[in-house]
Amino acid sequence: MDIKEIQNLIKFVAKSGASEVKLEMDDIKITIRTGSDDRGDSTTYVQQIPMNQPVAQALPTAPVAAANPAEAPADEDSKYITIKSPIIGTFYRKPSPDKPVFVEVGTTIAEGDVLCVIEAMKLFNEIESEVSGKIVKILVDDSSPVEFDQPLFLVDPS
Repeated sequence: MDIKEIQNLIKFVAKSGASEVKLEMDDIKITIRTGSDDRGDSTTYVQQIPMNQPVAQALPTAPVAAANPAEAPADEDSKYITIKSPIIGTFYRKPSPDKPVFVEVGTTIAEGDVLCVIEAMKLFNEIESEVSGKIVKILVDDSSPVEFDQPLFLVDPS
């Protein structure tokens, strides 16, 4: 395999959208990684393997970033009741695009009031309040995906 064929292979892989391709032949081993990984750079490794030699390959590894989650001020939010998502889906603050939002920050709610809808599998599920109080904070943006048990609203019960 000559350099022109290798360059054509790199161009082909870049256009295909594959994130990594490994090619091994009798005397050559090629690994092509495109820029779709987290590092954002394009890396190509070409390694000639001498015949009758053991194969030993050391590829560089990306350093593992330590994630320190931001700690929320728990003492400030402890006096509020958190309303959480009962299902996985897409969170909507309005019943439809041309209607007003169900609740805003400062809205007084009663038990059974509809707070939002969550779309799951093409069904729109109304999420009702289980507490009475005042909406202090809306924790999710409109049209955002939500997970089961994800906090949606903070309510001041007083």
